[in-house]
Amino acid sequence: MNGEANMNLDERLEALTHSVELLATMHKDSEKRMQRLEGLVTEIAEGTARLLHVVEVHEQRISDLEGNQP
Repeated sequence: MNGEANMNLDERLEALTHSVELLATMHKDSEKRMQRLEGLVTEIAEGTARLLHVVEVHEQRISDLEGNQP
């Protein structure tokens, strides 16, 4: 027989309670990690947008300089 067959109701409830508590803790930890990841993605997106702007400005400057050459 397996271990579950030998467990009484109170033992099974205790085991289930422990499992739910563990899952709840893991879920909270996952939510915290997700929030940190969301922050990092936002920072990367903002940094990428700033870099794109710099590239566009530099491209325009190069085009202006090339256009002024004889």
